[in-house]
Amino acid sequence: MAKEKQVFFCKECGFEAAKWMGQCPGCRAWNTMVESPKLKGKGKSGYSQRVLEMKKPSRITEVSIETEDRYNTGIGELDRVLGGGVVKGSLTLVGGDPGIGKSTLLLQMCRNMSMEGLSILYVSGEESLKQIKMRADRIGDFNDRLSLLSETCLDSVEEIITEEGASGFNVVVIDSIQTVYKEDVDAAPGSVSQVRECTSAILRLAKQMEISVFIVGHVTKEGVVAGPRVLEHMVDTVLYFEGDNIAAYRMLRAVKNRFGSTNEIGVFEMKNTGLAEVMNPSEYMLQGKPENEAGSVVACTLEGTRPIMLEVQALVCQTGFNYPRRTAVGIDFNRITLLMAIIEKRMGIHMADYDAYVNIAGGLKVNEPALDLAIIAAVLSSYRGRALDDKTFIFGEVGLVGEVRAVGMAQRRINEAAKMGYTSCIVPKANEDMLEDKPIKCYGIKNIKELAELI
Repeated sequence: MAKEKQVFFCKECGFEAAKWMGQCPGCRAWNTMVESPKLKGKGKSGYSQRVLEMKKPSRITEVSIETEDRYNTGIGELDRVLGGGVVKGSLTLVGGDPGIGKSTLLLQMCRNMSMEGLSILYVSGEESLKQIKMRADRIGDFNDRLSLLSETCLDSVEEIITEEGASGFNVVVIDSIQTVYKEDVDAAPGSVSQVRECTSAILRLAKQMEISVFIVGHVTKEGVVAGPRVLEHMVDTVLYFEGDNIAAYRMLRAVKNRFGSTNEIGVFEMKNTGLAEVMNPSEYMLQGKPENEAGSVVACTLEGTRPIMLEVQALVCQTGFNYPRRTAVGIDFNRITLLMAIIEKRMGIHMADYDAYVNIAGGLKVNEPALDLAIIAAVLSSYRGRALDDKTFIFGEVGLVGEVRAVGMAQRRINEAAKMGYTSCIVPKANEDMLEDKPIKCYGIKNIKELAELI
């Protein structure tokens, strides 16, 4: 009997090697090489046989893209994040913390799509059929176009889907990828080997039979999907559910999308009947905003094509330590440190004796530099103990020499503020000069020193 060969591959990038190495040659990460046995069996594998039976290559001029088949999920926020709906034959990975609402969202999607006449298969390796039915009863009424299957063996799932043929299931949901396994892989379910091989098999099934497949992925304590990094490279779309599982609101964000933008987000509210769409995120982000309080500033960020009004809060107080503390929630910590240094150097305000705490209220995580000016305004407001006008909002990027630089889509931000009832704004001078319409009063500034005079 021939000795079974062993291979080693990187958990981060999928690089394969014949022997173990401390550092991966592909991504240069340390201690990421793990051992994985080859598939059992002799001769050519099923995958190799399928490769030999592939069709001949097509010339690029002969490929038609006039129509792109998409399914409407019946959930507007989900369709927005996916780029307009579920693409036929696509593979989508949905990740998020436990209890955040991944299974609930997918079950609601299955209900809506089955009501439109599509045939859906929901495979659960974590819950029994009765548990799924109990959650379904809270969501609403279902029809017989949705089929449930409690199974962890992926070979059995593939056999059921293949028996249905091309006229069978349109959409398949697998919850979760860490619970299913293939019998010909000598590893435990959820291991690196099983996750990689199962995803590869599901991908081939989705492309060959043109079935839209959703797989749920568990996340690690760092917030990334558990398993090899190659898992995210293999799928077409990667969605992350963000937010505190004890809070009412959730953010659905696409970090990879081959069929649309990765900048769009969907906002949901968890209710007793499931997840409800939040049609006006700006309104809910500003709920509970205090009036006439120092350190509170309203800004406007862009998530894809959607402008969202949010509250930037800052608290500046005398430090009790040898070194001042800097704390950031919802925004990059290094950005806060940089802006504090700009305030001290360019405005002559000694901040080394003060702690600074900056928070983006509402739980939204923002990386856009357009919030720089609002953060500086909030810090100055808290430092001086003076509140800004409640009907004024601020946006703009700040450079290292204190200049206020223009940001994109300023007109859309101002229109959103006007719709929310704001009467004035502080914006970069370059943006003010380019505005075609000014529904509210605009103050254009070129340097942060001018901001200190306005507030």
